[in-house]
Amino acid sequence: MVAAVAFYFLREDSLAGLRPIGGTWLILLKGAAVGCLALYALRRSHATDARILAAVLALSALGDMAIELWLEAGGALFFASHLAALSLYLRNLRPNPTASQKALAVTLLIVTPLACWQISGSAQVGLYGLALGGMAATAWMSRFPRYRVGMGAVLFVFSDLLIFANAGPLQGSAIPGVLIWPLYFLGQFLIAIGVIQTLRRDHKV
Repeated sequence: MVAAVAFYFLREDSLAGLRPIGGTWLILLKGAAVGCLALYALRRSHATDARILAAVLALSALGDMAIELWLEAGGALFFASHLAALSLYLRNLRPNPTASQKALAVTLLIVTPLACWQISGSAQVGLYGLALGGMAATAWMSRFPRYRVGMGAVLFVFSDLLIFANAGPLQGSAIPGVLIWPLYFLGQFLIAIGVIQTLRRDHKV
């Protein structure tokens, strides 16, 4: 959390008025935020699902750093992260989801890639949105707490939609710069603690 807050306020486009840092140090600081969540997952549980979660978070941390240097490389790492998250959530589907849970999951699966494509005008971004929406839909359908893991995945979706909108309809607006990072990190934080708390309860540790 310290790394996440420090990155937010030490960026060049920060509204805090602090002296920004740049280059390698800023990239490492950005990666440390979610990277520490990956370490948290490994330290707090030895379950196989915890190792999968750690891989999901590590890929995201690498994506956070790579995207500062090469947008496509960062996007590819996040795509891989979403596929790993899909495998985690599919291993842990809720036994008896309600009709409303199913409806929201289907909505996330369909609307997310369509919104990514419409906002960006790119089929490639739409394909990324399919992985993003699949991740969010399966997170919502998983046995993990919906108001931590499910909501965290939805916040992740909103963060990415703001990234694409920042290059399109919201170009020049201050809104994406203010909201993207807090929504993204809060989403990852909620996912990490929600999954690990469930796994520790399962193993009574």
